[in-house]
Order: sequence, then C-alpha cells, then structure tokens
Amino acid sequence: MSARDPLAALLAAPEGATLAVIAGVEGPSYRPVGAMMAVFSERERAGTLSSGCIENDIALHAMRVAGTGRPETIRYGRGSPFADIQLPCGGGLDILLLPRPDRDALAQVADNRAVRRPCTLEIDIGTGAMRVAETGSTGRENDTLRVRFEPAVRFLVFGKGPEASTFAALVRSAGYPNLLLSPDDETLADGAAAGCETRALTMPGFPEDLAADHRTAVVLFFHDHDWEPPILAGALDTPAFYIGAQGSQRARDARLLMLEGMGVTAEARARLHGPVGLIPSARDAGTLAVSVLAEVLACAMAPAAPASAPA
Repeated sequence: MSARDPLAALLAAPEGATLAVIAGVEGPSYRPVGAMMAVFSERERAGTLSSGCIENDIALHAMRVAGTGRPETIRYGRGSPFADIQLPCGGGLDILLLPRPDRDALAQVADNRAVRRPCTLEIDIGTGAMRVAETGSTGRENDTLRVRFEPAVRFLVFGKGPEASTFAALVRSAGYPNLLLSPDDETLADGAAAGCETRALTMPGFPEDLAADHRTAVVLFFHDHDWEPPILAGALDTPAFYIGAQGSQRARDARLLMLEGMGVTAEARARLHGPVGLIPSARDAGTLAVSVLAEVLACAMAPAAPASAPA
C-alpha cells in the first residue's frame, strides 16, 4: 500500500497507468465513494481502497484492463463473484477501473487543488470520459460518477510558547497544511524544526495578505491575551470554519467584551470557540494539542461544514 496522492502520482508518471475509483459502497466500508488508487504495475501503485485486502487483486485487474483499453467495474465483497476475496467489514465495493484516464481533466483537478478551489470530477462509467465542473457532490447517478474535491483543512496557528509550537508540529505530522505565526523567535524556531512553515508577527493583528477560506481553521495560543482581539477581529472577518483561542472561560469572556468594544458584531462573536479542545482543562502542551486538533476536525466533518473529498 502507498500513502502517495494518487492523482499527483499519476500525473507525474508516464502515460499508461490505470485509475481505480470506488464507484459504489454497500454496507460498511474502509474508504468512501470517490476514493482513488493509481496502478502503474502489479507491484507499484499510489493510494488505497481498502484496509489492504483487495489492492493486489485490483492491480491484477488494472493490468488486464490497461491491455484492453476499456473501462470496467469490478465487484468485491457482498455479491461479488470472487468468493475467495472477503472484505473484513462485510460490505460490498464497486471499483471502477479507468485505463489511461484523461490527463487533461486530471490536470485541471490538480490545478484547482493547488489554489484551494473546489471542483467536481465527472466520470462516464461506460466510456471513461471525464469533465471538470464547478459544482456537484460525490456520488453516482446512473452512468455518471461524480467526485467532489474540497480543499484540505488548513491551519493558521498564532501564538507564543510550547502550546503554539507543539500544536503546529502535531498538525504538521498529521499531514495538514499549516502556518505558524508568532512574535517569539524561539516559538518560530521550534516550529521550523518540526517542519512547519513559519512567519514572524511584528504587531497584534491578522495580516492583510493572509488568506483564510471556508476550509481554514484559525487557532490562537497566547498567554498574553492582549495579542488576541486584533487577530480574532480579522479572523472573524473571513469565512474560516473554525476560530478559537486558548484560555479559561474567564479569558473567553474578557476577549468577547474586548471584541464587542471593537465593534465586532454579536453574530461574528458567536463563531468564536473557547475554551478550545475536547478535553476540559488540559494542562500540558501535548494533551492540549491533541484535544484542540480533535475538536477542529470534528467541526470540519460536521454537516454544516463542507466535507473533504477523498484523494
């Protein structure tokens, strides 16, 4: 199995790969409809479609389909003709195999992903023809399979001290794009040592050139709470889906009063999370980081927030 992004790997490789896509799910499933795997040979592939129980067999079918040049749908699990291949979850999967997929369409998807622009890849199951649309949700309708791509959750981490650098390092290790902003050189150095992108803050405020879209989380970790209101006021003026700040309930109440005095509306103030995290009164940087990351991801997966597309 490979954790490489299947679309990026396919576009970087010579032509001739087969794209495998989950086109249908019956019952429980390890991966959702729209999940993808690129197959280059029987042993080389990028991405996964199960917990590892069908990838080798998919690769064999992908090589066969690459020879015919015609798309084909393979059934695994419940209702499958392959009685010797069982899915541990007990469900059923329809896998669409697309030999030599349309690289121009996939490149359009890649370009949209690079600039964090949502898009939908529409696939004709019978012919393998592809087109990229602005709208549409993941799912199958008759002979058309749609795969929606939303930007990955991105984190803008503001703060000073181990809480800020530890959280940024955890986010980085989990594979999410992030930026650590701090007025403190030691905090920035710790973040950079963990592989995080960093930026120095010279004054309280949300940088005017800093973009935050509907898949962005803004999290503050300051003990000096005077830094917070100007940053939060700017963040609340963006479509960021999560905006939160470290501190007690008393600190939250104080910052809400300061934001009110700055003219921030009640509707905007209601978007502010705090005290942040799922674990009450976390006392060490590591526990707080895990607690806050879990809360942010829970918000990202909530029905009110757009769901990230499978990759």
